[in-house]
Amino acid sequence: MVIGAAVVLFIASFLDYFDYGSTSVDAPNSWDSLGNAIGVYMVGVIGAALIVLSRSQPQPRKVVGLDLAQFGVAATVFTAWSLFWTIIDLGQIDAGAGLILGLISSLALAAGAVASPLLPALKAPLAGAPKPQAVQPPYGGQPGQPGQGYGYPGAQQSPYGGQPQGQAPAFGGQPQQPGQPDPQQAQAPAQQAAPAGDFTPFWFAVPVARPLYGEDGSPAPIAELAPGTWYLAVEQRGPGLIAQTQDGRRGVLQDTTGIQRG
Repeated sequence: MVIGAAVVLFIASFLDYFDYGSTSVDAPNSWDSLGNAIGVYMVGVIGAALIVLSRSQPQPRKVVGLDLAQFGVAATVFTAWSLFWTIIDLGQIDAGAGLILGLISSLALAAGAVASPLLPALKAPLAGAPKPQAVQPPYGGQPGQPGQGYGYPGAQQSPYGGQPQGQAPAFGGQPQQPGQPDPQQAQAPAQQAAPAGDFTPFWFAVPVARPLYGEDGSPAPIAELAPGTWYLAVEQRGPGLIAQTQDGRRGVLQDTTGIQRG
């Protein structure tokens, strides 16, 4: 809808801007005044191009903190607003085909641009949704074995600096003999007595691209988690997770269905 309206708007810029009836005076088009052609018509066309460019990328690009699509929406609304008041204020002069067709296409363009982020049917990416991808565990670990959980990095891997199982004791200690109590088991009751609500950070991957929202509750996503990449879950936030990206940004992953834990 946005692309089609932008094409019609571009064509309308070359048609007659005014209609002088049966007089022999040649009617100008918008390109006879660069203020109309570039300052009004082309602003709408450029706005449509920004919207299409933003929707064609997996992660929206930002300029001065705003998505390209937001600049595009503002540009299309500006064009429709300018052409509407131009027709209203013509006075005794009749509107030409270029002005009438430009107003109709600019209204359709602005409506499509504004409705795209609001209607679920128009939110689908132009390139199609990515298929779930198989991911490799972080730090070169092996895929999980039966009984270790989906996506477990491997039995020999101990996260956050812990000692792997099956190694000799540190500081010259002797290996445990059969029948002797394990000194580390004495600490088990104390570890099990920890509060059940404590959260242990873990690595995870998403099956499909999912938005990451700001911790302040802002409705606009701050990043997009891509399949095939591992992210660190640092905190539980209701049904969601506080996730940290590779560049250090933190946000709320609201949809945690089907995630692969590392």
